[in-house]
Amino acid sequence: MDDRATGRKDGTGRDAAAVRARVREFALELPGAFEDFPWNECVIKVNRKIFVFLFLGHLVAGRGDSPPTVTVKLTHPETHAHALSVPGAVPTGYGLGRAGWVTVPLAGTDAPPAELLCDWVEESYRTVAPKRTVALLDAERTPPPPGA
Repeated sequence: MDDRATGRKDGTGRDAAAVRARVREFALELPGAFEDFPWNECVIKVNRKIFVFLFLGHLVAGRGDSPPTVTVKLTHPETHAHALSVPGAVPTGYGLGRAGWVTVPLAGTDAPPAELLCDWVEESYRTVAPKRTVALLDAERTPPPPGA
């Protein structure tokens, strides 16, 4: 098994497993988020709806040589186009790509950094989560007024 499939450093110095772990950690910190394992793969859900897939690679387009990936729903046109510009990124299969889902590899010299992936995870969360749950996230991120 090569390094891309195991998530170890891939010769570029980027540790796909560490990036995947950071994205997973970030996603699970969002209000109401929880982990599930359909298909024996990690997904993160809110209100029983998936907002991020964290596949190890063997399910992507049926290719066993695929790197670990993150899949998110990006409905903002510029963000969606940016994600698709990553080498190896593809519209997600099974018709999900038509709804804005993008699968992005976590390994390789051009793989996006964890911080950018976390931004995309948050956009996906905001797209999928109920408005009241998104309001909880916004409340957590709003600084208190001066003197409070």
